[in-house]
Amino acid sequence: MTIKEIQDEIVDEFSMFDDWMQRYEYIIELGKTLPLIDEKYKTEENIIKGCQSKVWLQGEEQDGKIMFTADSDAILTKGIIAILIRTFSNQKPSAILEANTDFIDEIGLKEHLSPTRANGLVSMIKKIKMYALAFEAKN
Repeated sequence: MTIKEIQDEIVDEFSMFDDWMQRYEYIIELGKTLPLIDEKYKTEENIIKGCQSKVWLQGEEQDGKIMFTADSDAILTKGIIAILIRTFSNQKPSAILEANTDFIDEIGLKEHLSPTRANGLVSMIKKIKMYALAFEAKN
């Protein structure tokens, strides 16, 4: 699937919920499905700066695509990074760099987060794009 197709799928999923309490619960459920990051990657280097809670993000290249794993010590944040990993993992660096993140506004996520969590979300996206940039430059 392309990034856009995955984003459209996420927008459709969120549109099924009537209120934000249901959406928060869904985000928390998504966090429980996050593939666990290997403990060796829970390093200072992989912590996303600007997040209220601790979020570790690790990316590695496999067959020209970036595979991300992540974890967080907060359940809601874990769900947020799970949405981003679902969107951007297993994609080519160029596709990640070209992708927009309008779907986050479409599902209303940013506006329903505290300012510090919204900043954290932006920091997560930046870190994902930085991985893509690094892998793109390597090739």
